Amino acid sequence: MIGISKLYCGTVEPSDALRYGRRSRDLPSHLLQFSQDKKPVVVWNVTRSCNLKCIHCYAQAVRRNPEPELDTKQAIHVLDDLAAFGVPVVLFSGGEPLIRRDLDRLARYAVEKGMRAVISTNGTLITRQRAKELKDVGLSYVGVSLDGLEKVHDHFRGEAGAFKAAMAGIRNCQDEGLKVGLRFTMNRLNKDEVGGLFDILEKEAIPRICFYHLVYAGRGSELIREDLDHQETRRVVDLIMDRTKDLNDRGMIKEVLTVDNHADGPYLYMRMVKENHPRADEVMQLLQMNEGNSSGRGIGCISWDGAVHADQFWRHLSFGNVLEKPFSRIWTDLTHPIMARLKDKKKYVGGRCATCRWLDICGGNFRVRAEAVTGDLWAPDPACYLTDEEIRKSTPE
Repeated sequence: MIGISKLYCGTVEPSDALRYGRRSRDLPSHLLQFSQDKKPVVVWNVTRSCNLKCIHCYAQAVRRNPEPELDTKQAIHVLDDLAAFGVPVVLFSGGEPLIRRDLDRLARYAVEKGMRAVISTNGTLITRQRAKELKDVGLSYVGVSLDGLEKVHDHFRGEAGAFKAAMAGIRNCQDEGLKVGLRFTMNRLNKDEVGGLFDILEKEAIPRICFYHLVYAGRGSELIREDLDHQETRRVVDLIMDRTKDLNDRGMIKEVLTVDNHADGPYLYMRMVKENHPRADEVMQLLQMNEGNSSGRGIGCISWDGAVHADQFWRHLSFGNVLEKPFSRIWTDLTHPIMARLKDKKKYVGGRCATCRWLDICGGNFRVRAEAVTGDLWAPDPACYLTDEEIRKSTPE
């Protein structure tokens, strides 16, 4: 997760994170990526059921999940363990988390135990009454996925009217004073929609947007050929930076982030150096605090059946099940060789990653993409768009 607005527009300073001691439980949400202890943010896919069928769904959600899911009592025990372990945020996802009838109880309990509760949703089920209920629960944030403007979004979601319903859900959250933001997964089918998403951000007074790079998992694996090539990625990331700066310069401060490709950090830094940006050194300090990809360390996933994964995309590999052993013990059990290596994967990445001068601030990027394309878990991430010259250690800054 690279905070474009935080870094490029100076909405966060290194001293902001240092003031809190860089402890996960003490940091405000917007500074959590700069924590030092890297207590995991847990993405909890509480259900596989969903009212839509998105063409890029990493969870391969279905209308009605035929598989058993953790019941309320089991879920409460999991939350007790997460809280005791020091997990700062639980992100309830799916499928569509709002389909789960006990979601409010679980989210409220998470908040009562001192964690921040957020949800990732398609937004279509958030009526005005539902927004009020979610606000009363104490949710910190609602992330609504948009894949573009109406025609493109409805194509991705597999249902006409999905865009209008999502926008209605966003407005209902705003009317109830519930913080809401956008989530957008970039690929060739919607890369021309990025500008339109910024227009929505401005027109609807939405405070936050996350631009996700495509990860090859679930139905997203079927879109590998539609992933952006390296030059397309650079152009889109540049556009995101340009539009973020434009909003900031006009006094419309938005939180803009890119997610799931940590090459964005060095790319942003190199751009700032070329521009003789006065904050370039401070941005490098923040990127070093961020440490890049944190799968298996600063982010983890619990599936609907209790399986524990290194992140929400790495569904083909489980390190254990919370029905058999608490998440905290699974997460700290280094007898599994991959879990052990993920705690400091920079030692194990190969190819050009091994000698990359940005390794400390990228963290080796996404292992799932490397494995999906090459079959080698430790091969370079094929979505890294930095050139050999840009990553060479002898390259002057």
